[in-house]
Amino acid sequence: MAELRARPSRLLTASVWGSGAVLATILVQYVTGWGSDDQAKLLNDVAYIPVTLLTAVLGWRVIRKNGLDRRERRAWILLEVSFVAQVVAHAASLAQHYLPGLPSYPALSDYVYSTAIPFVVAGLLVMPVGQRSGSERLKLGIDSLIIVAGACMALWYLEIGPLVQMPGADLEVLVFSTAVPVLDLLLVFAFITLLLRRPEIDSVIGLLSGSMALKVIADSTFTIAYVQFDTYFRPGSWPYVLWAAGAFLSLLAVHRRLQHDGLGQGVHQGRRGRLGWLPYGAVALAYGLMTFVAREQTFYPLGGMMFGAVVLTSLVIARQMYAQRENRRLAVTDPLTGLYNRALIAERLAEVTHQPPRKGRYSAVLLIDLDRFKPINDAYGHEAGDAVLRAVAAAMRAVIRSGDTAGRLGGDEFAVVLPALPSPAAAEGIAQRLVDALRTPVIFGDLVLSVEASIGVAFHDETTTDMTQLMAHADAAMYAAKRSGRGHFRVYNLELDTQARDAELRRAVENDELVVHFQPVVDLHGGDRTAVEALVRWNHPTRGLLMPGAFIDLAEETGAVIPIGEWVLRDACRQAAGWRAEHPGLDELYVSVNLSARQVVQADLVATIRDILDETGFPADRLVLELTESVVLQPDDQTVERLNTLREMGIGISVDDFGTGYAALSYLRTLPVTVLKMDRSFVTGIDTDPGTYAVAEAVVRLAQAYQLYVVAEGIETAEQARCLVEMGCTYGQGYYFARPMPGSAVLEHLVTRGSATVTP
Repeated sequence: MAELRARPSRLLTASVWGSGAVLATILVQYVTGWGSDDQAKLLNDVAYIPVTLLTAVLGWRVIRKNGLDRRERRAWILLEVSFVAQVVAHAASLAQHYLPGLPSYPALSDYVYSTAIPFVVAGLLVMPVGQRSGSERLKLGIDSLIIVAGACMALWYLEIGPLVQMPGADLEVLVFSTAVPVLDLLLVFAFITLLLRRPEIDSVIGLLSGSMALKVIADSTFTIAYVQFDTYFRPGSWPYVLWAAGAFLSLLAVHRRLQHDGLGQGVHQGRRGRLGWLPYGAVALAYGLMTFVAREQTFYPLGGMMFGAVVLTSLVIARQMYAQRENRRLAVTDPLTGLYNRALIAERLAEVTHQPPRKGRYSAVLLIDLDRFKPINDAYGHEAGDAVLRAVAAAMRAVIRSGDTAGRLGGDEFAVVLPALPSPAAAEGIAQRLVDALRTPVIFGDLVLSVEASIGVAFHDETTTDMTQLMAHADAAMYAAKRSGRGHFRVYNLELDTQARDAELRRAVENDELVVHFQPVVDLHGGDRTAVEALVRWNHPTRGLLMPGAFIDLAEETGAVIPIGEWVLRDACRQAAGWRAEHPGLDELYVSVNLSARQVVQADLVATIRDILDETGFPADRLVLELTESVVLQPDDQTVERLNTLREMGIGISVDDFGTGYAALSYLRTLPVTVLKMDRSFVTGIDTDPGTYAVAEAVVRLAQAYQLYVVAEGIETAEQARCLVEMGCTYGQGYYFARPMPGSAVLEHLVTRGSATVTP
């Protein structure tokens, strides 16, 4: 299908360049000097027909293009009228070869072509542009009029004035001849206005403007040569080459617009600045012309007055240019640090994202957030904070390259735009140097203030179509740097994209990519009850089987842990209910399932668990829900009520990884907790370190004092198990007994070897 769609596009492109090749015969004729005047004129008229006709046809297709903005469609309709008029004009000129009795100048073709110009002017003026304020539109209008006024002075002196004074000229010839430069002035006004108004000069506007400029140059050259030097350019001379080139540029502009989805609308102040010299150039042209005209006058008084006017105007222009540059600097500079502000960073990012990615040339943005800045501001005041920000700005200037752009986005957040990098490693090198430079302490009075920076690096590639997306990538990388310890940089990749990974996690639940493995819980004293802990895994379609550490933290952060937790609970209860039905010896099987902090605060938690138990047929008194210490630390009234309701249903409540956080002992009595799971950090070393043994024993005694069961995690050796039995710990789990395994494997393990559990 792609090949079928590409075939008409290639045919159209071949037609455009084929008609251009026909038009190029005018250039060949000019270079070779081939043929008589009549033959040259005939060739000139014939060569225009395919180009103008194809321009009109493509212009009609642009008007009918789907998704075209209403204002832009109106502009192309006006341009299409001018294209059709040009077809008629060249056809009439060609017909004149076979109707020699018609007037030679101004001929019908001249009138038709002249009527096309107002439609071109109107089409260019109504072409949609970026949003601008009323004052900006007024300023740009004045700039356009300055340029046109300068061009008017030149054309009046060189064309219009001499034409009006031509002795014995026919009135019709005189009126039409003077109308031509006036129409050219309208064209100048139209395309200069469009160039100045557009925030970004895309290829379509550039081609249209170039076409109009070539026409004005050819018209002016033709007329000036005649009235000033009595020289008449005949067909086959170089002004005819310029007219032909202008016609072909119009065709290319229409073809380019037909091939692309839209005109550029991004803000791009840099290009506007490159055209800002045009009004001043027009003033210089006008005064230069006045000086040339006055060269035959005596220096006193006219020459001196003109010299003074030129000097005064030049000073006003210089002052205005300096004021504009200073205003521009103030508008884009952060007053505290002297770095650029958010507005200019946005402009630079727009420039970067506007350029298509190219091999061997890379662009990147660094998003920088200061670590531990708020405590400095709070403890020592804003003056100390300002001193840190200024020191950060100085460090950034010392590290970045001359072509890079560093700016302060606000608060303690900064950004650096890195264009034209030779390799991705260059951006990483700059990021590392910034990390090192920003570790330098700041001296503020008697204080030594230390900060660090977390930096996110994002590269412009095919996935970043605009600056918002590029900054979002850098932001994701920066927060990843903060989560992983602060004081370093991270480069964006899909793994750091929180939104994308959250969506991927939720799809994993929908697509049944999650699996539950089970690890037996052993009665260290040889009891006959069995228990397992359900542990989730992600069978990722491309990365293989992922452990919880690869995705649970992100799931907690984004909220995806809620559907994941429900899925794990449902699947664990479903499998365990099946085992109980198939093997009567597993009637006493207990299943422990982790419950996340986000799940605990859900208002419908109890209803959800009740529905899962009803759906799977697993008994509530054989289910143990494991909570993290963060839930136990400061439970609200609603949480306590939910847990009490679950306990009344017969469900056991366990505190997972006890001792690693800050759980208050008083809450062990307040909450309906039945089991403490002692973290593996208390088990490691109990067989070799008396101090570790004593701490673990204290935890066991504490649990016994609260009449709680204790499950020791992370048992890896027989000696560790012996020590736990010796200190009174009844239950344990770890690699010494069995690793986590799929449901079928754990079922075989339970049936053949047996295991005991903690009884809630």
